[in-house]
Amino acid sequence: MSGRKKGGSDGRAPGGGGYAKSGKPRPGTGGNRRDRLQGKGPTPPAHMRTGHPAQRAAAEGRPAAEGRPARKTEQERGGVSRGRSEYSNQNRAARGSGDEAEVVAGRNSVVESLRAGVPAVALYVTGRAQQDERVAEAVKLAADADVAVLEAALPELDRLTGGAVHQGVALKVRPYDYAHPEDFSERTPATPPLIVALDGVTDPRNLGAVVRSAAAFGATGVVVPARRSAGVTAGAWKASAGALARLPVARAVNLTRTLEAYKSAGFFVAGLDAAGETTVRDMPVADGPLVLVVGSEGRGLSRVVARACDLLVQIPMASGTESLNAGVAASIALYEIAAARAAATG
Repeated sequence: MSGRKKGGSDGRAPGGGGYAKSGKPRPGTGGNRRDRLQGKGPTPPAHMRTGHPAQRAAAEGRPAAEGRPARKTEQERGGVSRGRSEYSNQNRAARGSGDEAEVVAGRNSVVESLRAGVPAVALYVTGRAQQDERVAEAVKLAADADVAVLEAALPELDRLTGGAVHQGVALKVRPYDYAHPEDFSERTPATPPLIVALDGVTDPRNLGAVVRSAAAFGATGVVVPARRSAGVTAGAWKASAGALARLPVARAVNLTRTLEAYKSAGFFVAGLDAAGETTVRDMPVADGPLVLVVGSEGRGLSRVVARACDLLVQIPMASGTESLNAGVAASIALYEIAAARAAATG
Protein backbone atom coordinates (compact mmCIF):
# COMPACT_ATOMS: atom_id res chain seq x y z
CA MET A 1 0.00 0.00 0.00
CA SER A 2 1.42 3.32 -1.02
CA GLY A 3 1.92 6.23 1.35
CA ARG A 4 -0.24 8.58 -0.72
CA LYS A 5 -2.62 10.48 1.52
CA LYS A 6 -6.31 10.48 0.82
CA GLY A 7 -7.38 13.32 -1.38
CA GLY A 8 -4.28 13.51 -3.58
CA SER A 9 -0.54 13.18 -3.68
CA ASP A 10 0.00 16.52 -1.95
CA GLY A 11 -2.36 15.81 0.89
CA ARG A 12 -4.91 18.48 -0.03
CA ALA A 13 -8.56 17.84 0.73
CA PRO A 14 -10.68 16.25 -1.98
CA GLY A 15 -12.17 18.76 -4.33
CA GLY A 16 -9.63 21.41 -3.45
CA GLY A 17 -7.38 23.15 -5.93
CA GLY A 18 -6.90 21.03 -9.08
CA TYR A 19 -8.48 17.79 -7.71
CA ALA A 20 -11.98 16.39 -7.90
CA LYS A 21 -13.92 15.04 -4.90
CA SER A 22 -12.74 11.53 -5.73
CA GLY A 23 -9.16 12.59 -5.18
CA LYS A 24 -8.24 12.27 -8.84
CA PRO A 25 -6.71 15.19 -10.73
CA ARG A 26 -9.40 17.51 -12.07
CA PRO A 27 -9.45 17.42 -15.89
CA GLY A 28 -9.16 20.56 -17.96
CA THR A 29 -11.80 21.73 -20.36
CA GLY A 30 -10.28 19.69 -23.16
CA GLY A 31 -12.86 21.14 -25.47
CA ASN A 32 -15.74 20.00 -23.23
CA ARG A 33 -18.60 22.51 -22.85
CA ARG A 34 -16.84 24.92 -25.14
CA ASP A 35 -20.15 26.73 -25.57
CA ARG A 36 -19.58 28.24 -22.15
CA LEU A 37 -16.49 29.96 -23.44
CA GLN A 38 -18.39 31.77 -26.17
CA GLY A 39 -19.30 35.44 -25.78
CA LYS A 40 -22.89 36.49 -25.24
CA GLY A 41 -22.90 38.87 -28.18
CA PRO A 42 -23.65 42.59 -28.26
CA THR A 43 -25.62 44.21 -25.44
CA PRO A 44 -29.26 44.64 -26.50
CA PRO A 45 -30.86 48.11 -26.54
CA ALA A 46 -32.32 49.41 -23.31
CA HIS A 47 -35.92 48.92 -24.40
CA MET A 48 -35.23 45.19 -24.97
CA ARG A 49 -33.62 44.49 -21.59
CA THR A 50 -35.86 42.72 -19.11
CA GLY A 51 -36.64 44.91 -16.13
CA HIS A 52 -35.04 48.06 -17.58
CA PRO A 53 -37.04 51.31 -17.01
CA ALA A 54 -36.89 51.99 -20.76
CA GLN A 55 -38.57 48.63 -21.46
CA ARG A 56 -41.35 49.38 -19.00
CA ALA A 57 -41.79 52.83 -20.51
CA ALA A 58 -42.04 51.35 -24.02
CA ALA A 59 -44.61 48.79 -22.86
CA GLU A 60 -46.74 51.53 -21.32
CA GLY A 61 -46.40 53.81 -24.34
CA ARG A 62 -44.40 56.47 -22.49
CA PRO A 63 -41.21 58.21 -23.68
CA ALA A 64 -38.04 56.43 -22.57
CA ALA A 65 -36.90 59.42 -20.47
CA GLU A 66 -39.97 59.05 -18.26
CA GLY A 67 -38.85 55.59 -17.28
CA ARG A 68 -35.87 57.01 -15.41
CA PRO A 69 -36.21 57.82 -11.74
CA ALA A 70 -36.48 61.54 -11.05
CA ARG A 71 -33.43 63.20 -9.56
CA LYS A 72 -33.73 64.52 -6.07
CA THR A 73 -34.03 68.26 -5.66
CA GLU A 74 -31.55 70.29 -3.64
CA GLN A 75 -34.06 70.52 -0.80
CA GLU A 76 -34.45 66.71 -0.77
CA ARG A 77 -30.68 66.34 -0.62
CA GLY A 78 -30.59 68.57 2.44
CA GLY A 79 -28.83 71.49 0.75
CA VAL A 80 -25.60 69.55 0.17
CA SER A 81 -25.24 70.91 -3.35
CA ARG A 82 -25.39 74.51 -2.14
CA GLY A 83 -22.82 73.86 0.57
CA ARG A 84 -20.34 72.41 -1.92
CA SER A 85 -20.95 75.35 -4.24
CA GLU A 86 -20.09 77.80 -1.50
CA TYR A 87 -16.90 75.93 -0.71
CA SER A 88 -15.91 75.88 -4.37
CA ASN A 89 -16.27 79.68 -4.40
CA GLN A 90 -13.79 79.89 -1.56
CA ASN A 91 -11.19 77.83 -3.42
CA ARG A 92 -11.55 79.14 -6.95
CA ALA A 93 -9.38 82.18 -6.47
CA ALA A 94 -8.33 82.09 -10.19
CA ARG A 95 -11.93 82.58 -11.24
CA GLY A 96 -13.41 84.51 -8.28
CA SER A 97 -16.76 85.32 -9.83
CA GLY A 98 -18.29 86.98 -6.80
CA ASP A 99 -21.77 85.96 -8.03
CA GLU A 100 -22.50 83.87 -4.96
CA ALA A 101 -21.80 84.13 -1.26
CA GLU A 102 -18.28 83.07 -0.31
CA VAL A 103 -17.41 81.16 2.84
CA VAL A 104 -14.13 81.82 4.67
CA ALA A 105 -13.10 78.97 6.99
CA GLY A 106 -10.52 78.82 9.79
CA ARG A 107 -9.73 81.02 12.77
CA ASN A 108 -6.92 83.11 11.33
CA SER A 109 -8.63 83.63 7.97
CA VAL A 110 -11.88 84.69 9.61
CA VAL A 111 -10.18 87.14 11.98
CA GLU A 112 -8.10 88.69 9.17
CA SER A 113 -11.20 89.05 6.98
CA LEU A 114 -13.14 90.80 9.74
CA ARG A 115 -10.20 93.11 10.47
CA ALA A 116 -10.04 94.06 6.79
CA GLY A 117 -13.69 95.06 6.79
CA VAL A 118 -14.84 92.31 4.43
CA PRO A 119 -18.62 92.72 4.02
CA ALA A 120 -19.92 89.65 5.83
CA VAL A 121 -23.42 88.25 6.20
CA ALA A 122 -22.97 86.00 9.23
CA LEU A 123 -20.35 84.42 11.47
CA TYR A 124 -20.92 80.74 12.30
CA VAL A 125 -19.32 79.38 15.49
CA THR A 126 -19.56 76.09 17.36
CA GLY A 127 -20.16 76.25 21.10
CA ARG A 128 -16.84 74.65 22.04
CA ALA A 129 -14.80 76.85 19.69
CA GLN A 130 -15.92 80.02 21.48
CA GLN A 131 -13.43 79.22 24.24
CA ASP A 132 -10.54 79.90 21.84
CA GLU A 133 -9.02 83.41 21.98
CA ARG A 134 -8.98 83.86 18.19
CA VAL A 135 -12.58 82.79 17.88
CA ALA A 136 -13.56 85.10 20.74
CA GLU A 137 -11.83 87.94 18.87
CA ALA A 138 -13.74 87.05 15.72
CA VAL A 139 -17.02 87.16 17.64
CA LYS A 140 -16.16 90.60 19.04
CA LEU A 141 -15.14 91.96 15.62
CA ALA A 142 -18.34 90.62 14.09
CA ALA A 143 -20.47 92.16 16.82
CA ASP A 144 -18.74 95.54 16.40
CA ALA A 145 -19.42 95.39 12.63
CA ASP A 146 -23.09 94.42 13.15
CA VAL A 147 -22.49 90.99 11.61
CA ALA A 148 -24.86 88.30 12.85
CA VAL A 149 -23.17 85.70 15.08
CA LEU A 150 -24.85 82.31 14.85
CA GLU A 151 -24.09 79.14 16.77
CA ALA A 152 -23.80 76.11 14.51
CA ALA A 153 -23.18 72.43 15.04
CA LEU A 154 -20.16 70.73 13.53
CA PRO A 155 -22.18 68.90 10.83
CA GLU A 156 -23.67 72.22 9.72
CA LEU A 157 -20.22 73.83 9.48
CA ASP A 158 -18.93 70.82 7.55
CA ARG A 159 -21.77 71.23 5.06
CA LEU A 160 -21.37 75.00 4.85
CA THR A 161 -17.63 74.82 4.15
CA GLY A 162 -17.75 71.70 1.99
CA GLY A 163 -15.59 69.73 4.41
CA ALA A 164 -12.81 72.31 4.71
CA VAL A 165 -10.76 72.62 7.91
CA HIS A 166 -12.88 75.28 9.63
CA GLN A 167 -11.67 74.88 13.26
CA GLY A 168 -15.18 75.54 14.47
CA VAL A 169 -15.65 78.94 12.82
CA ALA A 170 -16.72 80.16 9.35
CA LEU A 171 -17.60 83.54 7.88
CA LYS A 172 -20.15 83.98 5.09
CA VAL A 173 -19.18 86.91 2.85
CA ARG A 174 -21.74 88.92 0.91
CA PRO A 175 -21.50 88.68 -2.93
CA TYR A 176 -19.79 91.70 -4.47
CA ASP A 177 -21.97 94.13 -6.42
CA TYR A 178 -20.00 94.86 -9.60
CA ALA A 179 -20.34 98.13 -11.47
CA HIS A 180 -20.77 98.45 -15.25
CA PRO A 181 -17.79 99.59 -17.37
CA GLU A 182 -19.89 102.41 -18.82
CA ASP A 183 -20.23 103.92 -15.35
CA PHE A 184 -16.58 105.02 -15.52
CA SER A 185 -17.00 107.01 -18.74
CA GLU A 186 -18.66 109.96 -17.02
CA ARG A 187 -16.38 112.97 -16.80
CA THR A 188 -16.15 115.82 -14.32
CA PRO A 189 -14.81 119.27 -15.29
CA ALA A 190 -12.03 119.17 -12.69
CA THR A 191 -10.58 115.68 -13.02
CA PRO A 192 -10.27 113.61 -16.22
CA PRO A 193 -11.21 109.97 -15.59
CA LEU A 194 -8.51 107.37 -15.04
CA ILE A 195 -9.48 103.71 -15.43
CA VAL A 196 -7.32 100.67 -14.66
CA ALA A 197 -8.08 97.54 -16.70
CA LEU A 198 -6.59 94.14 -15.83
CA ASP A 199 -5.83 91.52 -18.48
CA GLY A 200 -5.20 87.95 -17.32
CA VAL A 201 -4.62 88.77 -13.63
CA THR A 202 -5.87 85.68 -11.82
CA ASP A 203 -4.66 86.26 -8.25
CA PRO A 204 -7.27 88.03 -6.08
CA ARG A 205 -4.48 89.46 -3.94
CA ASN A 206 -3.07 91.25 -6.98
CA LEU A 207 -6.53 92.59 -7.74
CA GLY A 208 -6.82 93.89 -4.18
CA ALA A 209 -3.38 95.53 -4.39
CA VAL A 210 -4.28 97.22 -7.69
CA VAL A 211 -7.53 98.54 -6.23
CA ARG A 212 -5.64 99.88 -3.21
CA SER A 213 -3.15 101.75 -5.42
CA ALA A 214 -5.86 102.95 -7.80
CA ALA A 215 -7.82 104.44 -4.89
CA ALA A 216 -4.67 106.10 -3.51
CA PHE A 217 -3.78 107.80 -6.82
CA GLY A 218 -7.23 109.03 -7.79
CA ALA A 219 -8.43 106.44 -10.28
CA THR A 220 -12.09 106.29 -11.24
CA GLY A 221 -12.43 102.51 -11.13
CA VAL A 222 -10.99 99.13 -12.06
CA VAL A 223 -12.24 96.86 -14.87
CA VAL A 224 -11.70 93.09 -14.89
CA PRO A 225 -12.79 90.52 -17.50
CA ALA A 226 -15.73 88.33 -16.58
CA ARG A 227 -13.81 85.14 -17.52
CA ARG A 228 -10.33 83.82 -16.72
CA SER A 229 -9.68 86.65 -14.29
CA ALA A 230 -9.63 87.25 -10.57
CA GLY A 231 -12.82 88.59 -9.05
CA VAL A 232 -13.64 90.32 -5.80
CA THR A 233 -13.27 87.62 -3.16
CA ALA A 234 -12.37 87.72 0.52
CA GLY A 235 -8.69 87.56 -0.50
CA ALA A 236 -9.10 90.64 -2.68
CA TRP A 237 -10.88 92.47 0.14
CA LYS A 238 -8.03 91.75 2.55
CA ALA A 239 -5.35 92.84 0.06
CA SER A 240 -7.21 96.08 -0.70
CA ALA A 241 -7.14 97.10 2.99
CA GLY A 242 -10.69 98.41 2.69
CA ALA A 243 -10.18 100.27 -0.62
CA LEU A 244 -12.82 98.09 -2.29
CA ALA A 245 -15.39 99.89 -0.16
CA ARG A 246 -14.40 103.21 -1.81
CA LEU A 247 -13.42 102.31 -5.38
CA PRO A 248 -15.81 100.36 -7.66
CA VAL A 249 -14.83 97.35 -9.76
CA ALA A 250 -16.62 96.62 -13.04
CA ARG A 251 -16.75 93.40 -15.04
CA ALA A 252 -16.39 93.37 -18.82
CA VAL A 253 -17.87 90.52 -20.85
CA ASN A 254 -15.24 91.19 -23.52
CA LEU A 255 -12.27 93.33 -22.48
CA THR A 256 -11.21 94.14 -26.05
CA ARG A 257 -14.64 95.45 -26.98
CA THR A 258 -14.76 97.43 -23.74
CA LEU A 259 -11.45 99.10 -24.58
CA GLU A 260 -12.74 99.95 -28.06
CA ALA A 261 -15.83 101.50 -26.47
CA TYR A 262 -13.64 103.63 -24.20
CA LYS A 263 -11.66 104.79 -27.22
CA SER A 264 -14.87 105.77 -28.97
CA ALA A 265 -15.81 107.78 -25.87
CA GLY A 266 -12.59 109.81 -26.15
CA PHE A 267 -10.25 107.84 -23.90
CA PHE A 268 -6.62 107.09 -24.69
CA VAL A 269 -5.74 103.44 -23.98
CA ALA A 270 -2.17 102.74 -22.80
CA GLY A 271 -0.95 99.20 -22.22
CA LEU A 272 1.76 98.48 -19.68
CA ASP A 273 4.23 96.17 -21.42
CA ALA A 274 7.97 95.47 -21.29
CA ALA A 275 8.15 96.03 -25.06
CA GLY A 276 6.63 99.49 -24.73
CA GLU A 277 7.68 102.29 -27.05
CA THR A 278 8.05 104.84 -24.25
CA THR A 279 8.25 105.00 -20.48
CA VAL A 280 5.29 105.75 -18.24
CA ARG A 281 6.94 108.98 -17.08
CA ASP A 282 7.23 110.25 -20.65
CA MET A 283 3.72 109.27 -21.69
CA PRO A 284 2.30 112.34 -23.46
CA VAL A 285 -1.38 111.71 -22.66
CA ALA A 286 -1.20 111.08 -18.92
CA ASP A 287 -3.19 114.22 -18.10
CA GLY A 288 -6.21 113.33 -20.26
CA PRO A 289 -8.95 110.69 -20.08
CA LEU A 290 -6.91 107.52 -19.80
CA VAL A 291 -7.27 103.75 -19.54
CA LEU A 292 -4.19 101.97 -18.16
CA VAL A 293 -4.14 98.27 -19.06
CA VAL A 294 -2.06 95.97 -16.84
CA GLY A 295 -1.29 92.37 -17.84
CA SER A 296 -0.29 89.32 -15.84
CA GLU A 297 3.21 88.84 -14.45
CA GLY A 298 4.03 85.86 -16.62
CA ARG A 299 2.40 86.55 -20.00
CA GLY A 300 1.94 90.30 -19.88
CA LEU A 301 -0.73 91.65 -22.20
CA SER A 302 -2.51 89.23 -24.50
CA ARG A 303 -2.07 89.76 -28.23
CA VAL A 304 -5.59 91.00 -28.90
CA VAL A 305 -5.57 93.38 -25.93
CA ALA A 306 -2.15 94.80 -26.86
CA ARG A 307 -3.43 95.39 -30.39
CA ALA A 308 -6.40 97.34 -28.99
CA CYS A 309 -4.10 99.75 -27.11
CA ASP A 310 -3.20 103.13 -28.61
CA LEU A 311 0.26 103.00 -27.05
CA LEU A 312 2.45 100.53 -25.17
CA VAL A 313 4.43 101.97 -22.25
CA GLN A 314 7.05 100.42 -20.02
CA ILE A 315 8.60 100.80 -16.59
CA PRO A 316 12.40 101.15 -17.02
CA MET A 317 14.29 98.56 -14.98
CA ALA A 318 17.88 97.38 -14.69
CA SER A 319 18.87 94.70 -17.18
CA GLY A 320 18.39 91.15 -15.95
CA THR A 321 15.66 92.16 -13.51
CA GLU A 322 12.64 89.90 -13.46
CA SER A 323 9.23 91.28 -14.32
CA LEU A 324 7.14 92.93 -11.64
CA ASN A 325 3.84 91.48 -10.53
CA ALA A 326 0.64 93.24 -11.51
CA GLY A 327 0.13 94.96 -8.16
CA VAL A 328 3.61 96.50 -8.03
CA ALA A 329 3.67 97.48 -11.72
CA ALA A 330 0.27 99.16 -11.46
CA SER A 331 1.36 101.08 -8.36
CA ILE A 332 4.47 102.49 -10.08
CA ALA A 333 2.57 103.42 -13.24
CA LEU A 334 -0.26 105.08 -11.30
CA TYR A 335 2.23 107.10 -9.28
CA GLU A 336 3.87 108.41 -12.45
CA ILE A 337 0.49 109.27 -13.97
CA ALA A 338 -0.58 111.09 -10.81
CA ALA A 339 2.70 113.07 -10.83
CA ALA A 340 2.20 114.02 -14.48
CA ARG A 341 -1.34 115.19 -13.79
CA ALA A 342 -0.25 117.22 -10.79
CA ALA A 343 2.45 118.92 -12.89
CA ALA A 344 -0.02 119.68 -15.67
CA THR A 345 -2.45 121.41 -13.30
CA GLY A 346 0.33 123.54 -11.91
